[in-house]
Amino acid sequence: MHRRQLLAAPALAVLARPAVAQADQRPVVTIAVQKLSNSNTFEPPREQSNVGFRLHGLYAEQLVGTDWLRDARLVPGLATAWRRPDAATLELTLRQGVRFHDGREMTAEDVAFSFGERLFGTRGASGAGTSTVLAGTNSKEPPAEVIAVGRRTYPGLDRIEIVDRYTVRFVNRTPDVTLEGRVAQSVGAILSREAFAAAENWLAWGRIPVGTGPYRIAEFRPDTMLVMEAHDAYWGGRPPARRLRFVEVPEVSARVNGLFSGEYDFACDIPPDQITVVERNSRFEVLGSPINNIRKFSFDKTHPVLADARIRRAMSHAIDRRMLVETLWAGRTVIPRGMQLESYGAMYLADWENPRFDPAEARRLLREANYRGEPIPYRLLNNYYTSQVANAQIAVEMWRAVGLNVQIEMRENFTQVTARTPGRGVRDWSNTSIFGDPVAGILRALGPRTEAERNAEWTNPEFDRVATALEAETDMERRRAQFRRILEIAEREDPCYIVLHQAAAFTAKRRDIAWRAANGWAMNFGPGNLRVGA
Repeated sequence: MHRRQLLAAPALAVLARPAVAQADQRPVVTIAVQKLSNSNTFEPPREQSNVGFRLHGLYAEQLVGTDWLRDARLVPGLATAWRRPDAATLELTLRQGVRFHDGREMTAEDVAFSFGERLFGTRGASGAGTSTVLAGTNSKEPPAEVIAVGRRTYPGLDRIEIVDRYTVRFVNRTPDVTLEGRVAQSVGAILSREAFAAAENWLAWGRIPVGTGPYRIAEFRPDTMLVMEAHDAYWGGRPPARRLRFVEVPEVSARVNGLFSGEYDFACDIPPDQITVVERNSRFEVLGSPINNIRKFSFDKTHPVLADARIRRAMSHAIDRRMLVETLWAGRTVIPRGMQLESYGAMYLADWENPRFDPAEARRLLREANYRGEPIPYRLLNNYYTSQVANAQIAVEMWRAVGLNVQIEMRENFTQVTARTPGRGVRDWSNTSIFGDPVAGILRALGPRTEAERNAEWTNPEFDRVATALEAETDMERRRAQFRRILEIAEREDPCYIVLHQAAAFTAKRRDIAWRAANGWAMNFGPGNLRVGA
């Protein structure tokens, strides 16, 4: 069936409302996206990806919020205030009168559930082992990857104490100066314990989690469409759209053409070379900027060729980052100083440098390593990331110019890319910093209990020791020294990745729609950030 026919199919009749609701004059907004979900679920810890971050804030919220429309600072969310009794404890005062999508008022019991059974299962945050349940069974235990993400996000969490109906305490086993930021991550969304109890199984829950955001999930068709409807009891005010429809449209040209034809109001993931195409039409504009995400190549150092760190260092010296930014991004993004962002503030290492572009040094390292042209596989997705294929093709030529034989192997999904099968070598990845500290960036991906370790792609004992120490350190100068050592290991001595550039998110839209783009992946259609017919 053609996509336009699908959008008009009778199946959507399930969204009909009683006659009184037909008087609602708020718009229905349709957004074309490259991908809806990697896991076909919307539980935030299961969908820690750029496509997940785009949607999370629309239906689920955290105790501590983030001002994505301005400077990404931490702001009151479902908690109105917080304080630090000591370095290992965070006490929060909950916002009163907040209603879940199921009509219940949010209380401290929901917070305890959200950081207990829902995130860690019956074993709890400190429990031994992980769940082995497969999504789709009748079990309510979270899948193993959810528990792993929870424990990685809150590695020191001991317990949640309910002080009263509207007050909770997070108690850590160790000091943690970043606890407020950790609570602000989407993994810490506060969801309805009663709705979880009523769900048939974890998969049913994961596809329609019940939160407090301005919109509720109404319908999901995997790989096709996600429909959200206004949550008119939203504590922040009446949502400006009656309904949001996110339509999966993998091809850039189809998203742009659908925007021009009126089929879509917004088109996401626009590459820079299409910005002028869109803006030649005075009815449309493109908004966006570099965001809090860093694109990178990632190594599997268990591959026989890449086991030699000199070859990985040679691959880094062969990449001309500036050429990639100018060629593929028209200079519209920036090259960070390693795996860090300026938003890290006092933790930002302004004197840190990426391995330089130096083809001669790359060739010298290859000779020293006695590299003889053995093939290095590069598992690639078809433009999951903006301009991903073109980026890969240019990089392969840069590697070939110094004598590296990197061979692209197309894959259909991330599971095929990261599968522990022979031939895993290089892949594309990105790293999002949810707040301004290294534990929110590089340590989300590398170190104990992280994705790189679970996938058996890269581990380093010293890195793990320093990372663990950094998470519990309270002295700023010692933390800076630990962060520097982490970068020395992962980017110079035992390379895990090659930093490319900050990601940039560009969204095309109708010019008569008043809307501001976030300084991150998030799409905000909440009160005060959407007006049609401006």
